[in-house]
Amino acid sequence: MQGAARVVRLKGAARVSTGNYVWQAIKVGDVLHAGAIVQTSADPGSYLDLVLGDGKAPLPQPKVYRPTIPNSLDTTTTFQPTSEENTIRLWGDGALAIDKLTVVQSGADRITDTQLDLKRGRVTGNVKKLSAASKYEIKLPNGVAGVRGTVFDIQATGIVKVYIGSMVVAWVDPQTQNVTTQNVTGGQAYDATQNRVELLSIDSMAELEQASTSLLVSVPFPASTTMAPDRTVIGISPVGANPASLPTPVP
Repeated sequence: MQGAARVVRLKGAARVSTGNYVWQAIKVGDVLHAGAIVQTSADPGSYLDLVLGDGKAPLPQPKVYRPTIPNSLDTTTTFQPTSEENTIRLWGDGALAIDKLTVVQSGADRITDTQLDLKRGRVTGNVKKLSAASKYEIKLPNGVAGVRGTVFDIQATGIVKVYIGSMVVAWVDPQTQNVTTQNVTGGQAYDATQNRVELLSIDSMAELEQASTSLLVSVPFPASTTMAPDRTVIGISPVGANPASLPTPVP
């Protein structure tokens, strides 16, 4: 069947064209199909998040806590993720074409064919593990990158960063027309214009880690919450706390 891309987050403004350069504003919840070209505003901090699949991805919702009275002090409630999706973020001043999105259910395997065209700007993606027969490609003005279960960041100029997984980049030199193929694995950055591979900096690793988490449609809340019989709510910080800021225990 034909797949679709659903807009799940939008910061700033973005627009979409399905032909003849007739543009319409994009809003959260819109479903886009193959043939669409999306463009994000050049305003600082702008971005657009798309979930690639069947177009039915859930929209991120604020976590709502509805307590119940437990029978004992040991009762805990922990939020669990409800979905795992292939998500891509187009950053500000970018242009991305959705060339192909197909899904085939073959027995136990789900075979997908995703072909995107990054015409300008930068995209960050969080792609779950693909079946062996699936294909996920991102075209660049002078090359193409193949994705396999990867957290990645790609610029149209040929800068490729991989946080987890691996990618294969084929780059065509615009002057000589020579083709260079390079495998880029987790923790590496590749500059296709210079044909140079190097390790990601600590800052780049941290940035990609943060981006991969923010791209999740449903993010697990790592802290458990316990309600004591007297209805006192005890929260556990997911990032730790300064001991001096903790209240004195009550007997």
